[in-house]
Amino acid sequence: MQRTTVSLPILAPPGAGLPRPELFFARLIFGWTRWRSDRRRATANFSAQRDAILQQVRTCNPADATQRVLIQRLRGLEDSSRHWSVAMTLDHLRIVNLACAGVIEALAAGRIPPGTASTATVKPQADVDLSVVTAFDQSCRTFRETVAAVPELATELRYAHPWFGPLDAAGWHVMAGFHMNLHRRQIERIVAGL
Repeated sequence: MQRTTVSLPILAPPGAGLPRPELFFARLIFGWTRWRSDRRRATANFSAQRDAILQQVRTCNPADATQRVLIQRLRGLEDSSRHWSVAMTLDHLRIVNLACAGVIEALAAGRIPPGTASTATVKPQADVDLSVVTAFDQSCRTFRETVAAVPELATELRYAHPWFGPLDAAGWHVMAGFHMNLHRRQIERIVAGL
């Protein structure tokens, strides 16, 4: 019996970040987005991204949702993240949404979260299955409930994002929707490549 070997593409390691010029522009775009956002807009963007992501998932054949697809790298997407499945992308979003909720909750309570935020630590499991759809949706609900429970998001304390630097709770709120938008576009490319 002959074994079939599937070779994975050679990509940059998790946490390698973005090319310098791209990171510069990502910071400018995020800064502009942060400057023009308020609580209502940031929440509306996060919710709209969630709805658009779930709509994309519904168009995907369930048997294909766990199939990894190598996509052309989107601006703002680490190279290590461009060979994911729809399910892997949802798992990543679940992890990040819960992490952002935890940061917002801590900053609002006057605590700086322990450790350092890192893009390398929020990568998904390769073998995640479709139960992640429910877990992703729950992470969105948890994020929105956490934000709604915080009376003032403009906190004095800040916690550093690995690319965007020190952010208050309002900055992390905006960043969550900004991040969901990037991965919504990634899911669109994955679905198109199936």
